[in-house]
Amino acid sequence: MIRIRRANPDDAPSIISFQQAMAMETEGMELQNDVLTRGVMAVFNDYSKGQYYVAENQGLVVASLMITYEWSDWRNASIWWFQSVYVIPEYRRKGIFRMMYDHVKKEGMECGIAGLRLYVESENVRAQKTYEAMGMNGNHYRTFEWMV
Repeated sequence: MIRIRRANPDDAPSIISFQQAMAMETEGMELQNDVLTRGVMAVFNDYSKGQYYVAENQGLVVASLMITYEWSDWRNASIWWFQSVYVIPEYRRKGIFRMMYDHVKKEGMECGIAGLRLYVESENVRAQKTYEAMGMNGNHYRTFEWMV
């Protein structure tokens, strides 16, 4: 039985390992463990930075995601961004992200959010199809970035 819940600092080791695996899997990038650990813990120490959610199966954390907040003056409400979504390989294609999405959406609606957003790599067609099947679309905006 999968259970979705807000993460707590005890979940940090799982979240850190998921982020290391995702960076390697999606971008061939090895993250610096000390920087990543401080980054994950910063979210737990300062709610304004975001909030982690995890999916558990019989006490085993099998997925995580982070929500960050964008203020929309047009809507006078926050938009929640999905980031750092990771499901361990043996639990993929089992509807876990959909369960997490539905949980976060319900919680966000109770908080009065204006909407949900995420970004996805342009080559990650499988993820794009998942998001489209959930009623999301990528037709409105393109994301541009400058990163150090």
